[in-house]
Amino acid sequence: MRLGEVANADAREHGKPLDGVRVLAIEQMQSLPFATQLLGRLGADVVKVESPHGGDQGRSSLPALRDPAGRRVGATFALNNLSKRSLVIDLKARRGRELLLRLAPRFDVVAENFKAGTAERLGLGYHDVALVHPSVVYLSVSGFGNEIPGVAGPSPYRAWPAYAAIVEAMSGIYELKRPSGDPPTVSPVGGLGDIGTALFAVIGVLAALRHRERTGDGQQVDVAMLDAMLAMTDLVTGYSSLDVDGAGAPPMILDGFRASDGWFVIQVGREAQFGLLARIVGSPEWLADERLADRAGWARHLDLLIRPAVTAWAASRTALEACRDLTEAGIAAGPCFTTEQVVADPHVAARDMLVEWRRDDGVNRPVLIPGNPIKLSRASRGPEQRVPWLGEHTDAVLRAEIGLSDEEITDLRADRVIA
Repeated sequence: MRLGEVANADAREHGKPLDGVRVLAIEQMQSLPFATQLLGRLGADVVKVESPHGGDQGRSSLPALRDPAGRRVGATFALNNLSKRSLVIDLKARRGRELLLRLAPRFDVVAENFKAGTAERLGLGYHDVALVHPSVVYLSVSGFGNEIPGVAGPSPYRAWPAYAAIVEAMSGIYELKRPSGDPPTVSPVGGLGDIGTALFAVIGVLAALRHRERTGDGQQVDVAMLDAMLAMTDLVTGYSSLDVDGAGAPPMILDGFRASDGWFVIQVGREAQFGLLARIVGSPEWLADERLADRAGWARHLDLLIRPAVTAWAASRTALEACRDLTEAGIAAGPCFTTEQVVADPHVAARDMLVEWRRDDGVNRPVLIPGNPIKLSRASRGPEQRVPWLGEHTDAVLRAEIGLSDEEITDLRADRVIA
């Protein structure tokens, strides 16, 4: 689907679930921008507050495209800021902070992803905003969370900066999966620490909005990236508490196998499934082999007995063919797709899971952005618009939201409060 298109026009009459919800986001990089982009895809109007000193740090990431003024628009920014408006305010300036507090009551949600404590030091924390907007839903996303009396205590890492890989490492999953003697594999699935956190942030905002609908009360929603990773890497603590050994997973066949053109993954965790696998790969003798009599034996003898048989069986098949044969037999399997295969996959097309952004900086190749994985039968999807250029909507937002005159805007710009 291309930017600006509507995927299911017949649902347009129903609108979107968050139509009318307005979000003011002081954000950068990925954890909060992904969350607010998802809120926007569900119908929210998102205004993004950026610094006059280069804007969102994600704009300077690589690889990058260029905006009409020749400024870099990095991949981190391009993937997480569709359909937002950009408002540039210097929040370190007194007049800039005053502007933001004047704007806040015009929005249902005020969100920030500063390092814990920074918003309070600026005079823009939850209690500061709640003074001018008591019903605000105030979302804070940070590496290690803010202290909320009676809810969450202070983290010893509160002052640490955090990116996705940092909290992923601190969740324990890197060490659990690290081959003996090797360094950890860092960021094995991209920004899991960011995107996983963003999903919990969206859930928190939706719950707080529902609570306000019932009671009229606003509240703070605080999401720590490390908390989100602890929830998502449950096998680190959960399995160990159940006396599972250092392999980090219950005994089963959960591994990759070679086919004629690449790799595929099999998961076999039950005895009936193991019987099906033995028969389809031509090794029924496994069922009488005492070494493979239980799940622990499957794991111990994977490389000695199971892998050679599966590899020999798959040698005459592509990874996709092997997986089709296995799934038809009742065994869970999936091919390890290359990037090109993912882009061309019929599932991706059928589910509108790629948004195509035609570039206007002279490069004849579109930027591909993952689509919205949430499908609602009575809500329209799209149209989505390109990311905003830095400060593109500053004047329009200040005029429309708090009624600033041209003279006031000119004065603020001359004083470098806005840009």
